[in-house]
Amino acid sequence: MSYYKPKFQHPKLPKNELGYTVADYDGAVSTLCAGCGHDSISAAIRNACFLSAIPPHRIAKLSGIGCSSKMPTYFLGRSHGFNSVHGRMPSVATGASVANRDLIYLGVSGDGDTASIGMGQFVHLIRRNVNMTYIVANNGCYGLTKGQDSATADLGSVGKYGTKNPFDGIDLASLAVLQGASFVGRSFSGDKEQLEPLIRAAMAHRGFAFIDVVSPCVTFANNVGSTKSYAATRENLDAMPIDFVPMREEIRTQYKEGSSQTVTLHDGSIIHLLKARKDYKADSREDALMALQKANSTGKVLTGLLYLDPNSQDLNQVLELASKPLNSLGMDELCPGSRVLKSINEGLR
Repeated sequence: MSYYKPKFQHPKLPKNELGYTVADYDGAVSTLCAGCGHDSISAAIRNACFLSAIPPHRIAKLSGIGCSSKMPTYFLGRSHGFNSVHGRMPSVATGASVANRDLIYLGVSGDGDTASIGMGQFVHLIRRNVNMTYIVANNGCYGLTKGQDSATADLGSVGKYGTKNPFDGIDLASLAVLQGASFVGRSFSGDKEQLEPLIRAAMAHRGFAFIDVVSPCVTFANNVGSTKSYAATRENLDAMPIDFVPMREEIRTQYKEGSSQTVTLHDGSIIHLLKARKDYKADSREDALMALQKANSTGKVLTGLLYLDPNSQDLNQVLELASKPLNSLGMDELCPGSRVLKSINEGLR
């Protein structure tokens, strides 16, 4: 049985401004369970890259271990990729970003890979503001090892075998805001109208962009009583729809006073947030944390762009690293000689 998609395409498939069709952003055929929310996230990533006209070879996909970390196989087959060990994707992403800032880094992880074994690395990735998009496919369980509760499972959520989770879950979006992430969003795998522009905005952001995506596990967490099932998530969504409009396209839109907020990103692109409330400010950490806590206390899943720092500086800027990729530096640049080394040492005395 083949898991690879045929290479032929319909001759009339729409093309983006680079001449690519959406099929050029495909990967292998998914081997995940039918109906898995992770496949919807893969499709959203594919569509977001197509709409933003990003060349596939400019993207580096990074992942750890778990159902979610299998996802990069299923999209952007022409891009770079690295599948690391469990919970260690952040350190690989940091090293790659420092070595070559010309690539666009996309990390895909899961609630177990991020909130348990990878928690320490995840927090330092936020602290360093590594220039990448980090997507967590969050289903509250360990799908590869028969559905045990993960660290993000909500208190009282009922598993497939009828056991209630006795612990409070870790809210990764709140943690990201609290620890200083410069872009934080949340979405639902079944809401592509919100998820796709959120991914486009995250990939255009300079700095660490985090998106927590509720992605139901159809095998182990889609039962009655699970707080991360399709039915429970749809019933409790408190969604803030967003749209992403690149600067190069003409903008024609109208908004009622106080109902939207426009933020200009560093590359000149613009993100429009249609706020659920008129008093919500996307550039306020305090407002973001209060909104998340209020939603959590009422059992709601707050989605949309939760926080954005328009003045973010990524790791390469903070450390004033070389702008050229390290693998493109010549011998004279890498080994300038003893005289230059001596002058550097004298300057440090």
